[in-house]
Amino acid sequence: MDANPLDNPFWSSLRTRHRGIARVAGEVARYPAEYAPFLGIAHAHSALGGALDALVAAGESVYLLGVAPAAVPRGWALQAFRPLAQMVRETPMDVIAGPDVRPLADADRAEVLALVALVYPHYFRERTMELGRYFGIRVEGRLAAMIGERLGNDAATELSAICTHPEFTGRGLARRLTAWLANDVLAQGRMPFLHVSHENARARALYERMGFRLRRDIGFWSLRRS
Repeated sequence: MDANPLDNPFWSSLRTRHRGIARVAGEVARYPAEYAPFLGIAHAHSALGGALDALVAAGESVYLLGVAPAAVPRGWALQAFRPLAQMVRETPMDVIAGPDVRPLADADRAEVLALVALVYPHYFRERTMELGRYFGIRVEGRLAAMIGERLGNDAATELSAICTHPEFTGRGLARRLTAWLANDVLAQGRMPFLHVSHENARARALYERMGFRLRRDIGFWSLRRS
């Protein structure tokens, strides 16, 4: 494992926080497809051939973060995207006033899936909610905004799926949820971190105003089996 697990977050999460659900073959590990389309490797020169064949179905795409293979076997295509901003917060922050923050449970799954399908559709799957705790804010009985925990290790927890329904933007709901959950993670002795696309300038600016700092730009790739 890398000196800092955040430099290889999929692999480190699958070997610690989510080892109970990880599918592992040698130096390769992945989340079951119904949880997330993420795959991690121990290092850039990990042995891949048989491991990838065992873990990834024909025609399936998976995603890697932080560490990619130096070379891929024949029949596989690796595509690099623009790196993501990996941001961290090391001290508590003020939580703005607003509606109650409440846990989301299995009974809320349909509403959660509908919200993420609308505004955060890329990597959220049927069982993603089982990767950590999820919380939401309701307005007039409707799920207006949500946040959850996804990746992590013994020292850090990722904040993810931070999204607001378009009809409820501009009310500070995402900011309230982010500060509330970040403070809760810190109180448990772990550091909150998150990933945001550089193309999502609005979200990155919000996190910067809240005091999150850029830890590093982290590589992001897709790997597809033909």
